[in-house]
Amino acid sequence: MADKNTTAGRSVRDRLRERIRATRTSRWIRFTVVALIFIAWVAWLGSWWVLIFLPLLFDIYITGFIPFTWWKKSKSATVRTVMSWVDAIIYALILVYFIFTFVGQNYAIPSSSLEKTLLVGDYLWVNKMAYGPRVPMTPVHFPLVQNRMPIIDTKSYTEWPSWKYRRLKGLGQVERGDIVVFNFPKGDTVATKFMEDPRTYYDLVQQYGRNNVKANKQMFGDVIHVPVDRRQNYVKRAVGLPGDRLKIVADTIYINGEVIEAPKYVQHNYLYQFRNGGLTEKEWDDLGVSAEDRYTMTLTPADMEAVELNGFYIAPDGTVPPIYVSPLTQEMLSKLKANPALACVIKAPAYPVRLFPEGIDHGWTVSDYGEIWIPKKGATIRLDASTWPVYERVIRNYEGHHDAYLKDNIVYIDGKPADTYTFGMDYYFMMGDNRDNSSDSRFWGFVPEDHIVGKPWRVLVSFDKDKGLFNGKIRWDRIFRTANPDK
Repeated sequence: MADKNTTAGRSVRDRLRERIRATRTSRWIRFTVVALIFIAWVAWLGSWWVLIFLPLLFDIYITGFIPFTWWKKSKSATVRTVMSWVDAIIYALILVYFIFTFVGQNYAIPSSSLEKTLLVGDYLWVNKMAYGPRVPMTPVHFPLVQNRMPIIDTKSYTEWPSWKYRRLKGLGQVERGDIVVFNFPKGDTVATKFMEDPRTYYDLVQQYGRNNVKANKQMFGDVIHVPVDRRQNYVKRAVGLPGDRLKIVADTIYINGEVIEAPKYVQHNYLYQFRNGGLTEKEWDDLGVSAEDRYTMTLTPADMEAVELNGFYIAPDGTVPPIYVSPLTQEMLSKLKANPALACVIKAPAYPVRLFPEGIDHGWTVSDYGEIWIPKKGATIRLDASTWPVYERVIRNYEGHHDAYLKDNIVYIDGKPADTYTFGMDYYFMMGDNRDNSSDSRFWGFVPEDHIVGKPWRVLVSFDKDKGLFNGKIRWDRIFRTANPDK
């Protein structure tokens, strides 16, 4: 028995030596390059146990004991053809997985919250190395889909295995003014039929009641929890950094008591009117107002006094030409004022709406907001009835203390009374440049560091949905344009 084992052992060693000697120099070079890249990646990852896969690479390139390419020896031409395509597709998906996870990813701008800095229809390349790529929290997922598989409408990921948040070393940190892609923090719980709807699960609960949302699957679908890295991608500008105190007064942002400069293309809503009723399509295009931004006010007899008081034009026959509402940059506003047909233009008033933090009668608006302190890793705050509504979601949802609540003006964390709390992560306050039409931190609160995806680098291509293919559909002037023009 021992002799047989010795003979078998020598046979394996002999075969190994023969295959190594028979390996062409070109394959040794390819293996060396791939192995060095793999070892460098493992060092960057900081998980040296992953080196156990290095012998697998050696076998793929040099020894070939595992028959990965068995199909190449098949007598069937069909098998060889089909498997060559399968092999190419699997290789491409693995390559895409690693590039999208650790290097960067394409991203489409779906809304106008950053107009005119980034436009609806812009396709961006997002650099994940800018702030350091996250190690995937749901490592097993389909690499080309964010959370739901098209057509079959099922999850594009598995929740096992799941890894804790960890970020690899990047090229820098989030700076004030950076445009940042991140996972939507309030997208932790969703109704599957409203995943593309601007209303969150919490908005639906506010509108219809929690029990109705969970019970009526025909209308709302399933209510599911979504892991951090599978939540919808948002893109906004980082206005407030960890530890900052932020306040907005008359549309001017103050950080720690000092005014910060507004981005070049920041927009605010204005009411305006033309004596001749309106503009031609070319004039609208020259002004830069898209078709969906040409809102027309519906006036009632009760509005006539306000129309007159604000200086809007009333025709001799008592009719009022259309009054438009649009977001305008300062440059667009100057063009508008230069139009001789303009009758009146005023800043649209900001009305109180449901803003973060909820449950407080603060009377804030999108134009006059705060003051609010942004949590910083390692910083400690006092917990009481006044601070709890501001930081409740941070403590419960983002930092995992689900058994935390306020009772009889006492805060309990993990079932125990607590009068202070020390934050475990950094947080950011994000805002859109289309200030009066952006769903941002003013509405849903802070963005935790573990939700940060990356930094837009370039506009790859841009399509205008209001134009035809041969009538300006492709915005040629935006191709490969910087996605952070203010930096």
